[in-house]
Amino acid sequence: MTVELAERYLMQTGRRLPVTFVRGRGCLLYDDSGREYLDLVAGIAVNLLGHAHPDVVAAVSRQSAELIHTSNLYFTQPQVDLARRLVELSFPSRVFFCNSGAEANEAAIKLARKWGTKNRDGAFEMITTAGSFHGRTLATIAAGGQHKYSDPFRPLPDGFVHVAYNDAEAIQAATTDKTVAVMLEPVMGEIGVIPAAPGYLRQVRDWCDKQNLLLILDEVQTGLGRTGRWFAHQHAGITPDVMTLAKGLGGGLPIGACLANQRADVFEPGDHGSTFGGNPLACSVASAVLHVIERDGLVGHAAEMGELLESSLGDLGAKDVRGVGLMQAFEFEDAKAKPFQQACLDGGLIVNAVDDHSVRLVPPLIITAEQIDRAHSVMRKAAR
Repeated sequence: MTVELAERYLMQTGRRLPVTFVRGRGCLLYDDSGREYLDLVAGIAVNLLGHAHPDVVAAVSRQSAELIHTSNLYFTQPQVDLARRLVELSFPSRVFFCNSGAEANEAAIKLARKWGTKNRDGAFEMITTAGSFHGRTLATIAAGGQHKYSDPFRPLPDGFVHVAYNDAEAIQAATTDKTVAVMLEPVMGEIGVIPAAPGYLRQVRDWCDKQNLLLILDEVQTGLGRTGRWFAHQHAGITPDVMTLAKGLGGGLPIGACLANQRADVFEPGDHGSTFGGNPLACSVASAVLHVIERDGLVGHAAEMGELLESSLGDLGAKDVRGVGLMQAFEFEDAKAKPFQQACLDGGLIVNAVDDHSVRLVPPLIITAEQIDRAHSVMRKAAR
């Protein structure tokens, strides 16, 4: 009945798997027949603490009983507290709050364009990479380097130049007087987890400094412990000028953030805004998520479990296994990723086939070694 009603009343913007989930606890989900599934997708890297984590539930209950929304015409303490904590964990900056990764990247794009007006004689072009993913708005699909998402919606906003990922020389060659910024994912997520090569981010950072460009890092999927560091760029020992966050920040609630250092922080009153962005409910829950990650040592746990998960993927018949921390993927030679995904679902395991060949795994940071063993057992059977 749910499927039939969904087809009648919901726009068909994506193909859903044939299951209806009604409840979750930790790394487990339960469908409408009561069947249990182990979740290695976590709402697409959103549920960092799994499902119905008691600290998240408590924060939702407590804050919703006090104050949910006032708009940004006024101050609220939860918003200021969350901004302060994010800056303390990352780099000296100020924060703009919104509701999603796409909105965070929109803010970064607008910020870069204003910075170019003020500092580079009106430069507005951004260098991004082929295969990247920065959201589903018109500007962010133009920034992203995937024709399947952008071509149906042409003409697109201009000002984006795409080069190959992990090729610093291509960025250098593409830089002109019109260039204002370079926008990268430290690990490309949506196309199947492609990590930055050793030295790549450092080379790009140095080039941006030399050419007086902004470096924008999209950490929507990689941020907040997923790669075994608080932020993926910390593996490279660099700091961006602008960083975007979303997904796991709210532990399941919609929230995004754009952080800009003093150099890049050029927004003035009236330049940008968000009705719901930074509302007390989302900010209180996000602060609870950060507290649990720190209290329970989940950044280090993600690094440890990531190594275990990666080592368990070597006998699935894949031609390539890649990833960082609890952001892993593998690629089949044959077009079997989607049948593999369905076989895993039939076996009580949730994985994500991002295309016909590649499978992405982004489980909650709380996943255990025993659950990884369980997942491996199901995947081995599904790969036969």
